[in-house]
Amino acid sequence: MKAPVYMALVHHPVLDKTGATVTTAITNLDVHDLARSARTYGLAGYFVVTPISAQRAILDRILAHWGEGGAGRKRVPERGEALSRVRPVDSIEEAIAQIEADTGQRPRIVATAARSKGQAPVSWAAGSAALREGPTLILFGTGRGLVEETLASADLLLAPIRPGGYNHLSVRAAAAITLDRLFGDGDPDGGHGDGV
Repeated sequence: MKAPVYMALVHHPVLDKTGATVTTAITNLDVHDLARSARTYGLAGYFVVTPISAQRAILDRILAHWGEGGAGRKRVPERGEALSRVRPVDSIEEAIAQIEADTGQRPRIVATAARSKGQAPVSWAAGSAALREGPTLILFGTGRGLVEETLASADLLLAPIRPGGYNHLSVRAAAAITLDRLFGDGDPDGGHGDGV
């Protein structure tokens, strides 16, 4: 990967099962597993998006434990290295601003969704090719996924991992599959075509 790619785990604004816009809770498992995936696939950074200060305090405690001089990092340095990519932010807009500060360019926004909504999704191969064109931010939604406004404002919407039928993966699994399809050595489309 030549251009820097970042990802964001979005806790707000996301949908609940009724379709209402909510803020979901940060989980230790999501923070760790997505950081490990970000490190494995060489991402430039991993943003955790929540506007709630109490949730940010939880994240700060996790990062302190695994940061320089933290007990976790002393025990498992590889995990500390992965978690060093985590950046807490209040909003998607703040993540975009940080990427602009890092790279001097506004990133292309790539959204993910379990089901196609609004704009037509692009194939995994097209999504992978687009990552070479400049800085990119890939958005993963918690809860029941990203709100319609976020999906509609994205530059690209990736095809669902499993178009049609049952598609209710954990965000950790979905992120790992997505990163492997975009950056792995196999067929980016995973044998599923465009998914449209």
